[in-house]
Amino acid sequence: MKRFTCDELVKLLTAYLEDALGQTEREGVRAHLASCGGCERHLEQFRATIGALADPPPEKLPADLRDRLMSAFRERHRS
Repeated sequence: MKRFTCDELVKLLTAYLEDALGQTEREGVRAHLASCGGCERHLEQFRATIGALADPPPEKLPADLRDRLMSAFRERHRS
C-alpha cells in the first residue's frame, strides 16, 4: 500500500470522493486519514462544502458551474 504525504492526499481528495481511485490508492488514502487528524478534518470540511452546495445535488448543477467549482477546489490545494 502506498503511503501518501498530506500534500499528495489533498490532491487525491476529489478523486477519492468521486470513487475514481483504484483499490490500492483508496486504501492508502483511508490509512492516511486514519492516522492524520488534520487531513481528516480537511476531508470533512470538503464534504461539508459539497453538502452545502448540494441543493440542488451536484449532478443537477449546470455542468459549467460544477466544473468551475471542482477546478477551484483543485487549484486551491495546489497553491
